[in-house]
Amino acid sequence: MSRFLKTCAIAAFAAVLAFPAMAQTKWNLPAAYPADNPHSVNLNEFAKDVSDATGGKLQITVHAAASLFKAPEIKRAVATGQAQAGEVLISLHENEDPLFGIDVIPFLATSYPAAKKLWLASKPAIEKKLAAQGLMLLFAVPWGPQGIYAKKDLNSLEDMKGLKWRAYNVGTSRIAELVGAQPVTIQAAELPQALATGVVNAFMTSGSTGYDSKAWESMTHFYDTQAWIPKNVTFVNKAAFDALDKPAQEAVLKAAAVAEERGWKLAEEKARWYLEQLKANKMQVLPPPAALKAGLEKVGEQLTADWSKKAGAEGEAVIAAYKK
Repeated sequence: MSRFLKTCAIAAFAAVLAFPAMAQTKWNLPAAYPADNPHSVNLNEFAKDVSDATGGKLQITVHAAASLFKAPEIKRAVATGQAQAGEVLISLHENEDPLFGIDVIPFLATSYPAAKKLWLASKPAIEKKLAAQGLMLLFAVPWGPQGIYAKKDLNSLEDMKGLKWRAYNVGTSRIAELVGAQPVTIQAAELPQALATGVVNAFMTSGSTGYDSKAWESMTHFYDTQAWIPKNVTFVNKAAFDALDKPAQEAVLKAAAVAEERGWKLAEEKARWYLEQLKANKMQVLPPPAALKAGLEKVGEQLTADWSKKAGAEGEAVIAAYKK
């Protein structure tokens, strides 16, 4: 009998040791944009790739449309372990560190190849800053080039005075100040209601956010200024990543590399499609008039000077690396 009990005890102990390796791990990944937005679609593909590669051992649930945390709360939620991973528009956190806003310096990088080059130049510094907060960078995906939505003709900066201008980061708030508009902080998930209620009557964003918010229901013009190409970054709580076994870690990193490549390709393809959808919904999609473009470039010079002053030697080094 004692031998039997001893055998049972050994078997039970072995089962306990084996259980963690066999157990399913579940991660939550909050995101700020609608489920059918390309960023959210890409995140779901990433989650599926991880699940497939781990045989279902690691399940990542994407919570789109700011349903778990609002956009400005996501990074802190992941850093404090309230969620295991997350995706944010990194420039939301420019007030925290200027390097987080490098991709929204107006007219610094206005094409996808230039935006990719800027990302590669800034990635080591951003990776280091996230790591200091307990976060591990997984991948970055761009938006479409930024343009101005309005419900009237904008021929020069003078026409922007007094507009109720949607702001979502330091740069868009500063643009409002410099052109005499009234900045109103509105995140993407709140934009449709803000437009419907007249809280804002002009804003600067991509074709995709305009499409998501059905901008044509209240706006009449889109000026394709191609001012900058911002990025969303996806990261993971480092402790949560370290708790995975080696095969699962490798699966996450491999899926992240695939997601980044897929996301950049999708962004460029969809940028053109979104502008076609704006036109199909009777919006005027126009190049900026010469006077407006010249005025915006002067605003860009001021914002670049502001950013360089805040970012100091570290920022100058990244810009120099980008311009090489």
